[in-house]
Amino acid sequence: MRRRALLLWAAAPAFAQAADVDVDANTASRARLESLPGVGPALAQRLLDARPFADWADLMKRVPGIKAATARKLSAAGLRVAGQPFGADAAPAESASAPPP
Repeated sequence: MRRRALLLWAAAPAFAQAADVDVDANTASRARLESLPGVGPALAQRLLDARPFADWADLMKRVPGIKAATARKLSAAGLRVAGQPFGADAAPAESASAPPP
C-alpha cells in the first residue's frame, strides 16, 4: 500500500503537465479531443467532421452545440483553434463590427 501511494505521488506532476498541454481542434486526433473534459464521442465527431476552423467564431458557427459558454469551458480545458484560446480572436472582431465614432 505504501509503495502504491509513493508511485501515485511521484506520477502526479506528469498528470498535471499532461492537462496543461494544448489540443488544437484542427489537428487533434479523436482520442485526444475526447481526453478533454466536456468532449465526448459525439462532440469529437462533430469537431472532426467540420474542420478545419479559421478561428473560434468559425468553430462556433459550424459545430452545433458550441456557443460562447461551452467554448470558454473547452478553452479553459486546453482546446485551441489555430493555436488560439477562446477570446483571443474575439476582441478584434468586436472592434471591427463597432460603428466608427
